[in-house]
Amino acid sequence: MGPGVRAAAPDATLPCSEDEFLARLGDCVRETRTLRKMSRRELGRKSGISERYIAQIEAGKGNVSIMLLLRIAQAIRCCR
Repeated sequence: MGPGVRAAAPDATLPCSEDEFLARLGDCVRETRTLRKMSRRELGRKSGISERYIAQIEAGKGNVSIMLLLRIAQAIRCCR
């Protein structure tokens, strides 16, 4: 974390854990990519994100930033 950024304490009111959220997010990326009939390679090329990192995101292992999600969404054409 950079200067001036504090880690938030876990919130017991959240609907799921961070791991569960990342797994759900990965499932959504994979399902949407599959519905669009895109390979990971094609999504990587269109988004500028490596195919390997996309695989990590889809597996729930990548702690993806909002900006990378935007690039993925634009590449899948969910967001313009």
